[in-house]
Amino acid sequence: LPLLLKATLLRLASGSYHPFYNGFYYNHIMNDNDDGQDKVDYFSGARLVVETSRDPVYSYSTANVTLPCHYRYEPDQGPKRKIRIKWSKLRDDYTKEQDVMVAIGKTYMAFGDFKGRAHLRQASRHEASLVISDVRLKDDGKYRCEVIDGLEDESDVVDLRLKGLVFPYQPPRGQYRLNFHEAEHVCQEQGAILANFNQLFQAWSEGLDWCNAGWLADGTVQSPIRLPRKPCGGVHLAPGIRSYGPRHRHLHRFDAFCFSSALKGEVFYLDRPAGMTLEEAKQSCQDAGAEIARVGQLYSAWKFLGLDRCNAGWLADGSVRYPIVTPRANCGPAEPGVRSFGFPSKGRFGVFCYRER
Repeated sequence: LPLLLKATLLRLASGSYHPFYNGFYYNHIMNDNDDGQDKVDYFSGARLVVETSRDPVYSYSTANVTLPCHYRYEPDQGPKRKIRIKWSKLRDDYTKEQDVMVAIGKTYMAFGDFKGRAHLRQASRHEASLVISDVRLKDDGKYRCEVIDGLEDESDVVDLRLKGLVFPYQPPRGQYRLNFHEAEHVCQEQGAILANFNQLFQAWSEGLDWCNAGWLADGTVQSPIRLPRKPCGGVHLAPGIRSYGPRHRHLHRFDAFCFSSALKGEVFYLDRPAGMTLEEAKQSCQDAGAEIARVGQLYSAWKFLGLDRCNAGWLADGSVRYPIVTPRANCGPAEPGVRSFGFPSKGRFGVFCYRER
């Protein structure tokens, strides 16, 4: 039996017999001693090349986006069988992949949260681009486009980044009251998700300065410092993002850094001469065919739609805030931002409402 197996392998290596030929040739060369140990493996024939965008692809929540991917053969040739295309979403550390979809010919299947939202665009020969509709905040990240043709398997990675902003969040109970899972929940309640490090770094580079430490999506705790000062690690430390490293997700408590994207709808302000209680504010938004705005929606309207209002208004979490694009007298500090009055138990204010377009 060993002699028969060896004879069969030699026959396959000789190139005279290709029962599974798909356009590729793998020549198997034995060493001089003919002892069954490989001397060299080499590939001759067409080489499969997969290419995606070198630059990040930018989108925003609720939009449709196309992640480009094309493949080719060098030298050029058509595949001898239907190829298989697979798209996966990567973690930042590349240790785990989330299946997005697989396709063979015109047959495809999407998985998990991508069901009904992901399909291939094959508008041209050798195209394998991924179309994601109704983009969600957690779609932000790196995606792998993998093309399999017989024994050939090549891939490339494209980065999808959502246009958005990071904002720090404390619950009504006060500073450092959230474990990791509670931080995830409060961000979702505010129309956002926990930010990742890249999003926090981008926000810091754009001016975010926040002394309180907050959770990120990877379970680490960070604090972005633009102006070093004594309460924030000392005046002698350089500006940067202070890291507490990974913390216990159940036992340790901090604030949260939330990420919100550009809006599909609009945020507008309502008021009455005597102001409104929180419950009256919610009803006023409903009467206007809207709902009371969440914190993430107010930040997004300030950042991307230029909402500038020097009047305080209720938000859905019971906080009172107002957005300032152009600082001016009697409107708070000299820098643009979203000002907060905290969570007043009493008082009458206007309200910020959100309405889908």
